[in-house]
Amino acid sequence: MNIGVPKEPEGETRVAITPNSIKKLVKSGFEIHVESNAGLASNYLDADYENVGAMIASRSDVLGCETVICIRFPGVEGINKGANVACVADPFRNPEYVQQCIDSGITLLSMDMIPRRLSRAQSMDVNSSQDNLAGYKAVLLGAAHVPKGIPMMTTSAGTVRPAKVVIMGSGVAGLQAIATAKRLGAIVYASDVRKSAAEQIESVGGRFIEVDGMDDFEDESGYAKPLTPEFIQKVNDTVCGVAADADIIVTTARIFGRPAPITVPSSAIQAFKPGAVVVDMNADVGGNCEDTVAGEVITTRNGVIIVGTSNLPGTLATTSSMLYSNNLTTFITSLVDDGAIVLKEDDDILVGAPEDSDFYVNGMGGVLLCKDGALHPKQTRLGGVLE
Repeated sequence: MNIGVPKEPEGETRVAITPNSIKKLVKSGFEIHVESNAGLASNYLDADYENVGAMIASRSDVLGCETVICIRFPGVEGINKGANVACVADPFRNPEYVQQCIDSGITLLSMDMIPRRLSRAQSMDVNSSQDNLAGYKAVLLGAAHVPKGIPMMTTSAGTVRPAKVVIMGSGVAGLQAIATAKRLGAIVYASDVRKSAAEQIESVGGRFIEVDGMDDFEDESGYAKPLTPEFIQKVNDTVCGVAADADIIVTTARIFGRPAPITVPSSAIQAFKPGAVVVDMNADVGGNCEDTVAGEVITTRNGVIIVGTSNLPGTLATTSSMLYSNNLTTFITSLVDDGAIVLKEDDDILVGAPEDSDFYVNGMGGVLLCKDGALHPKQTRLGGVLE
């Protein structure tokens, strides 16, 4: 069994497998081929890989391995028919990736499709590991741009009141953002469309913003459900009202397979105070703030700073690579049976939970998207977006 780890495309600083995972993979029977300088941007040198038993190889040799592990979809050129590709394919936004693999006879394992509520999947959940870091970094970016101190300070020159931070959304990223802002000394308010999130928000030091008529808008897989336009407007009005005098606003709302919902319209930005900082964690999928420019930091006419940094986990490349590597190593080694990778049709992580399970969601399967030149039968939702 061999695994290829290619260098990621320009703009992606992470690497899929780090040296700390090599020994576990080798122990499970894998030969690891790493493209030269694949880990350089995340501070893992070729020598670090060689010292723990990996081989530094050319890109063609890496892509020619039986299993290719990466972060971004690498394309199908150079990958052998029958090979496995494990990455974050984001298939509902990029159905062409799935089609390319079907046409080329490549098995595609999309790690963002992990059924996150299965207890066995927790250690493989790349969404959670990367979102955690993104939420942390979002607050640090807000603190770096806001023109005032965060904690309360009592000095001989006077008392500085603590900054007010509003976190919109309290999934994995939001909860980490709340906890980080609280550790910095801010007064933190947070919202979520899931009423059950109130207790979680308060447990990490936030104050829950409740919206009249709020229900528990959470689906069986743990993601937020799409909301009606009327309720979205109500949430926007309520939360943006709380944020009107905030120093830092972090938006986290992301809906699986859909564009990011607008939670901060332009009209709200006009009501925010000068010097306020909005950190949009979803700039890469359209943005939660109507005025966000992906990849840029802008200042509006009324002095509001909007941070549209894309790929927040990539700004912490050393740590995010290590966590992603741990996720993928646990996943890949779980598939080994008698010296080979075996994709079992009864594995809920691969194919999704059975229809009578509490975790079954609209016929959507797990991480196994296509195999042997065909879409997996459990990927019924995905079948509707393929060309």
